[in-house]
Amino acid sequence: MGERGPAPTPTRILQMRGSWRGKLRRNEPKPERKSPHCPAWLRKEAKRAWKEITPQLEAMGVLGRCDRSALARYCQTLAKWREAEEFLMEHGSVYPVKSADGSIVEIREYPQVGRAIRLAEQLLRLEKQFGLTPSARAGMGLSNNPDYVRDAGKERFFKRSS
Repeated sequence: MGERGPAPTPTRILQMRGSWRGKLRRNEPKPERKSPHCPAWLRKEAKRAWKEITPQLEAMGVLGRCDRSALARYCQTLAKWREAEEFLMEHGSVYPVKSADGSIVEIREYPQVGRAIRLAEQLLRLEKQFGLTPSARAGMGLSNNPDYVRDAGKERFFKRSS
């Protein structure tokens, strides 16, 4: 039987939210916060995506050296999705099927339509893992406001007014 319920929220995020649960977890792994090296075997377009996204993930504080494979999958999937979308932009999404006498029998969808849809779904799942969608970031509860991080504990509710 698979895992039940939603994925657990990382301790760092719980602590930033001021949750008491953030203090209970002591054994959560803490990966090295260094950017992984781009694999040489990635497609050219995937390498371009890697160079574009890694600085953003580092700035968000969600990238560790152990994320190399997951990030490589994201970049490869993104490259394949772009390839399918470029084909559809050039050729359209349908083509005519003709009979022996040259008359159009039916209109069919190119296989790239289904491929682009499947790849987009895979990308969305991967993007959520890295916090690359607005809703994923909102669920992370992170803020660029330094006061939010400093006042993340229960103390923020008990500030004395001057």
